Amino acid sequence: MPLTKTFRALVLTLAILPALAACDIDLTEDKPAAAAPARPPVAVSIITAAAEDIPVVNELPGRIAPTNIAEVRPRVSGIVVERVFTQGGLVQQGDVLYKIDPAPFQIQVQSVRATLTRALASQEQAKRTADRQQELQSRKVASAQTRDDAVAALAQADADVALARAGLAAAELDLQYTKVKAPISGRIGRALITEGALVASTGVENLAVIQQLDPVYADFTQSASELRELRRAIKGGEVSVSADGAATVHLIYDDGAVYPETGKLLLQESTVDSNTGQITLRGEIPNPDSALLPGMYVRVRIEQGIRHNAIAVPQQAVQRDTAGKARLYIVQPDGTLELRYVTLGETSGNRWVVQSGLAVGEQIVVEGFQKIRPGAKVTPQPWQQAANSNAQ
Repeated sequence: MPLTKTFRALVLTLAILPALAACDIDLTEDKPAAAAPARPPVAVSIITAAAEDIPVVNELPGRIAPTNIAEVRPRVSGIVVERVFTQGGLVQQGDVLYKIDPAPFQIQVQSVRATLTRALASQEQAKRTADRQQELQSRKVASAQTRDDAVAALAQADADVALARAGLAAAELDLQYTKVKAPISGRIGRALITEGALVASTGVENLAVIQQLDPVYADFTQSASELRELRRAIKGGEVSVSADGAATVHLIYDDGAVYPETGKLLLQESTVDSNTGQITLRGEIPNPDSALLPGMYVRVRIEQGIRHNAIAVPQQAVQRDTAGKARLYIVQPDGTLELRYVTLGETSGNRWVVQSGLAVGEQIVVEGFQKIRPGAKVTPQPWQQAANSNAQ
């Protein structure tokens, strides 16, 4: 009997233990979870937006063109007997470039000169006859008709002399044209004809091309919308220009090297290209060493004015969304970050000019983007601009 009671107590104890264990688990699950540790603020480099005067600089594609270009053409027909110039060399206005066979033109000069001599003799005879008839008429010996005929013959002789002199001048001019001369000073290209070629004054062929290369023109294009915005800014006083209104022009080679000479803006076309919406502008650049050649591609950096009270940020501070819109991380007074959309203008060196969306005194993140997000806490520190290769 005692054994039976003991066995029952043991079975009851074994049955109660799982229930108690279950109660312990439930009690444990009801306890609140431990809070996750807060992330420490991330250190970022910042700059403070400040107003300054910034040159309005645009870098635009362009081509070099000569200031003057002349096609050398013959003014008389004949056989070319000699080429005088050195191909690719410099020539001065009036230098002889080619010689055309002068023999036919020399003969023509001699013929017209003989015609003039004969006309002069006829004129002298007609003058004496007219004087004699005038004297006889005064003495009532000759009739008025005879005197009038003599005067008319003298006038015709005068006309013949004038005609012969004009013919002689034309013949001598043609003889001079057998020496084909440079119409302008500049650098001459290759010879387009050789000795022995027959050239014609009425032909369309040219003998050579001369280009003036000091100074040269730089023709480039800018969008009409940019020029319209610039005019609006100038009118509103946001941008000022020089007293003469001439913008400064610098050239950059396709390898990035800067051309040492500085030029000026000459003109702006009054029409817009209907296909591209671009306006052509032209700058004049000194070219004393002939380093700039016609047709050469360059980048034209043009300073079109000074923008007052402008804000500029380093290009590396600008973030882009998937649509390409510009954004900046702004540090709020409580140390959190705001990702704000801004409107950018032109570039100034390695900086973007911010047209809207940013105020003076606000702090912009320049470095440390890897571990930040909007709303995150940050520890701002000044950007060490001098230690960056992109500093301006």
